[in-house]
Amino acid sequence: MFKKIIKGNKKTSKSDSHDPSSYGYGPPGNRNSGPNVVVNHASRAGPAASGPNSAGAAVGVAVLPPSGTIEPLPLFRDVPVSERQTLFIRKLQVCCFHFDFSDTLKSPREKEIKRQTLLELVDFIQSGSGKITETCQEEMIKMVSVNIFRCLPPASHENTGQENADPEEEELYLEPCWPHLQLVYELLLRYIVSSDTDTKVAKRYIDHSFVLKLLDLFDSEDPREREYLKNILHRIYGKFMVHRPFIRKAINNIFYRFIYETERHSGVAELLEILGSIINGFALPMKEEHKLFLVRALIPLHKPKPIAVYHQQLSYCITQFVEKDYKLADTVIRGLLKYWPVTNCQKEVLFLGELEEVLEATQAAEFQRCMVPLFRQIARCLNSSHFQVAERALFLWNNEHIVSLIAQNRNVILPIIFEALENNIQTHWNQAVHGLTVNVRKMFMEMDVDLFEECQRQLAEREARAREVEEQREMTWKKLADAAGEDMITA
Repeated sequence: MFKKIIKGNKKTSKSDSHDPSSYGYGPPGNRNSGPNVVVNHASRAGPAASGPNSAGAAVGVAVLPPSGTIEPLPLFRDVPVSERQTLFIRKLQVCCFHFDFSDTLKSPREKEIKRQTLLELVDFIQSGSGKITETCQEEMIKMVSVNIFRCLPPASHENTGQENADPEEEELYLEPCWPHLQLVYELLLRYIVSSDTDTKVAKRYIDHSFVLKLLDLFDSEDPREREYLKNILHRIYGKFMVHRPFIRKAINNIFYRFIYETERHSGVAELLEILGSIINGFALPMKEEHKLFLVRALIPLHKPKPIAVYHQQLSYCITQFVEKDYKLADTVIRGLLKYWPVTNCQKEVLFLGELEEVLEATQAAEFQRCMVPLFRQIARCLNSSHFQVAERALFLWNNEHIVSLIAQNRNVILPIIFEALENNIQTHWNQAVHGLTVNVRKMFMEMDVDLFEECQRQLAEREARAREVEEQREMTWKKLADAAGEDMITA
């Protein structure tokens, strides 16, 4: 049995034909190669081992399989413990075959053999039945790289040529090779989270190049793949402390390109979900690097049109910053005002919801710094003809903390929004908005009657002056029209 494992199988499959160069191997002991070459290993193909006692077999040199050959290997439980590491490498080699999943009738037997082999590898890692050697770890990362690092198919908007299509309305793309790809990701995840994995050894293969390629895959349109990538990258961040600054910087670069160049990326929500957990673990006082990340990356993420896809995760990250350091509230609120949408009402509703969460964590001193521009914007929202925007703005008065902040600064805030409240009561078409406005107006009246009456008086004076200006303008136009008529008669 052991000779069969080492020599491989000589049968040729009639159902499929593969280029042997696509799954050739070199000596696993070559540490410098790493997982950087992820598609073609033929240039590193080493000599085949001639038997169980050969030097090649001792270091796990893989046999170059004959073209098109995939045969099932023995189960781990069917071989002696001393031979399982070699069997592990042979199974990894089998899993480096690539198949065409666009045709379900093509190579079904070989596809099933690979799937079963991947399941065995996952179980072997998960069971912890034996600590795998460094050579096996290197070969495993190579196998993972061969399978997952690939050119992603064109996005749906690239195929149709629709530049302004809404990402939320695009058809869901599912990766055809997912039955194999899922198990490869599961194997990688189990390897990373395993207590038997020594980070000092693993970081030689899960290096910066590997992490960068993982991040590139976040642009996959398949949500199942992005979910696995999210979990894997999160675990890498937690386990490999040496990679943490690099991961944060790489995610920054993805966001910069998304914000200022493409406005297209499938994995922004997942990356923000990872960052939400990272931000939650930031130590205080917060580093300048993290504050710059907030100002340069997170706040500008409010600018792209497809914000609805990732707004929930973005809002959580922003709120985490304010909860960690309340002094950042002024920076965040002014950042929201900077990118406040002008013609997109759905985005305005999202912004108002996020604004409430931020204000919930805002202290009085920071609130006072930004309350004037903030309530000028809220006043505009109150008068929005889109009822959802006006309604969402009025819902801010349902929050006790926000009402408390407003009450403390009513002398400044009420004069700013009083006219907007009066306009809603007199002219807004939506009954729900009208009713909510009446409630807010009543709240201010009970809060400070004198201030309320003063605002009424000032509004009446402004309206009177506006009427006088309008009457004067009409009189001036009438005089001009009369003078022009006289000139025409005289002529």
